[in-house]
Amino acid sequence: MTILPQQRRFLLVVAGVYMVGGAARVRGRAPLMYAEKEGPTTMGIPATMRALQQTSLNGPQDMRLITDAPVPSPGQGEVLIRVTAAGVNFADISKARGTFLDGPRPPYLAGFEAAGEVVAVGGAVTGPRRGARVVGVGAGAFAEYMVLPAAAAAPVPVGWAEQEALGLVVNWPTALAALKPLGGVAAGHVVLIHAAAGATGQAAVRMAKHYGARVIATASPGKHETVLALGADHVLDSLGGDLAAEVMELTGGSGADVVLESAGGATFAAGLAAAKRVTGRVVVYGVAGGEAPITNWELVYKHQVHIIGLNIGVLIQTAPQIFGELMGELSALIAAGVLPPGLPTGYELADGPKALAELEARATVGKLALLP
Repeated sequence: MTILPQQRRFLLVVAGVYMVGGAARVRGRAPLMYAEKEGPTTMGIPATMRALQQTSLNGPQDMRLITDAPVPSPGQGEVLIRVTAAGVNFADISKARGTFLDGPRPPYLAGFEAAGEVVAVGGAVTGPRRGARVVGVGAGAFAEYMVLPAAAAAPVPVGWAEQEALGLVVNWPTALAALKPLGGVAAGHVVLIHAAAGATGQAAVRMAKHYGARVIATASPGKHETVLALGADHVLDSLGGDLAAEVMELTGGSGADVVLESAGGATFAAGLAAAKRVTGRVVVYGVAGGEAPITNWELVYKHQVHIIGLNIGVLIQTAPQIFGELMGELSALIAAGVLPPGLPTGYELADGPKALAELEARATVGKLALLP
């Protein structure tokens, strides 16, 4: 697959947002003034907006609703969207606690994933046009308006509402990257998916079954029915029991071919112990439960497995060919109905801290969205 120049720009701008959050683009921007540049078609865009501002690095509880945030103006290669729905992610929690690598410094407008309608465009933008419905990643998504790099604004699939497309540029590519190019999933493999009731986990269950794998998922007891409905063959209690021993029992002692690990903490150790010796792959793409160290002694004498780290931003930047193929595969999965429109749980914008607290407490199922 050949990466065209426009596609390469898309990959680079998305990678930049994934890796550093990009909050500095919003702070200090002048209020929007388009009458002279764009004509009457941009009238109706206010000078200020409602937004959630993170005021400390002590956590989401210090996120405040403000009503006078300047509406940002799109610069070269950017578009302004009226946000219909903003995605809530664990990365938002990491940024609020100061644990996200090179994350924004407070005060900053929170959030980075959003979907909505393009209402104005900056210079040198050939698409998307005003009126287009897009989803993308940028800075300051928890607001009524947000600037996106035009090259990284993906179209909302035809027939889908904007909020149904949340996850298209964050959760779903992560799940697919973990399974396919990194995990090497194939028909007949056993795949262990931790946090299977979350947005990335749910997508991973659907994809793994599509590729012919046998899926063992973990989730808290109240979420088991949801995960089974996605097609998982077995669901284990993530809050109790010996996960590794249960996986070994289900696999006749051989273990899982691929382990998708985003929980961290004790769950990381369970995933290592549950992976098939020598050929098993543990793909690590999250640290929601805290850090989990492993020593070289353990790799030699205890866990003879492949441990693969996944940061989707790094993958985009350093292996654009792989990411381009991945996004092509993702489009095919959507077209085939493997990944149907999402059904996020919606919260009012002012309830953003509540949504993040519930996500951090593992009290939620699937994708969460803030609705400005």
